[in-house]
Amino acid sequence: MVALILGLVAFVGTNKSVSLTVDGQSSDVKTFGGTVAEVLQKADVQVTAADRVSPDLATEVTDGASIEVFKAKTVDVTLDGEGHTISTTGQTVADLVSELRVASNSAVSASLDTELTGLDDPISISTPKTVTMVLDGKSYNRPTTAGTVAELLDEAGITLAATDRLSAPSTAALADGMALKVTRVQPGEKDTVAEPVPYKTTEVPDPNLLEGEKKVTVKGTPGEIVRVFDTVLVDGREASRTLVSETVAVPPADEKIAVGTKKKPAKPAKPAPAPAPASASAPASPGGAAPAGGNWAALAQCESGGDWHINTGNGYSGGLQFSASSWLGAGGGQYAPIAAGATPAQQIAVAEKLRANGGWGHWPSCAAKLGLL
Repeated sequence: MVALILGLVAFVGTNKSVSLTVDGQSSDVKTFGGTVAEVLQKADVQVTAADRVSPDLATEVTDGASIEVFKAKTVDVTLDGEGHTISTTGQTVADLVSELRVASNSAVSASLDTELTGLDDPISISTPKTVTMVLDGKSYNRPTTAGTVAELLDEAGITLAATDRLSAPSTAALADGMALKVTRVQPGEKDTVAEPVPYKTTEVPDPNLLEGEKKVTVKGTPGEIVRVFDTVLVDGREASRTLVSETVAVPPADEKIAVGTKKKPAKPAKPAPAPAPASASAPASPGGAAPAGGNWAALAQCESGGDWHINTGNGYSGGLQFSASSWLGAGGGQYAPIAAGATPAQQIAVAEKLRANGGWGHWPSCAAKLGLL
């Protein structure tokens, strides 16, 4: 009897009553176990390393102790546009936000007091950020908790036309310090431009005019063409234009010029000037006197001032100002490399060959002055 009584006292003394709460659901557990782990084992509560148990598993329990178990849950979270799978022992959305250490004024897709166990959809969290907006030629900083470009535009009350352009896709996630430019593209007013049309000139042979003569018989007048352009404005400034129509408002009137074809009458040959009398006191010409008489002396006087041996280095030399190619081409090389090194008679002999081939036109200016053309 004594042993029975002592056993009953020992049984009553070692039996403990513990309050166990698992994810908010409470129950009383009678146990002889000495630690939290043993109490949970008796209550058939399985825990993992991700779960949170208070007090910890190795703690000795006493009669009337309380044990709380928070089972880890997997929650799908989109944070500033990026998807994450979070394991948490929090009970509400507020607990999850606190665990993620995001700003308290972040935009959250669910109410903060929502139980995580009752969530059907992923949680979207957008943290506060500042975006530089460039719109209608103005730039300003806008604080926002919007998650995407489209949400920011909606939040700011910005409506885009179909032709407007964004510097980032409307679905792009916002980031702190991001710059977003809205470019307004719209049609401008039609631009009408009048431009002159040049006239053409036509030459008509005229047998009544001498060769080389020209006469305007019909005066030309310019016309006018009218072009219409469509314009495109980018942020209020013209960026491009497209021709849509052009009309000749005034056609040009062509000019007609009569060109003479009548042969000029031959001019009578002028008599050769008499040679100057030789005199001991008469000064010699700079390059030696030319042969008496003929037009060559007068031509040399016009071309070189009568200096038959002049060579200024301009490509022409001698009394009749031969070019190097003309001098050598007409056989002058047999006398001297350049005309300035030959005698007046030799230069005239070469000039006669040139005149026989092309006339006085080899010396157009002076020949015209002397009436040789």
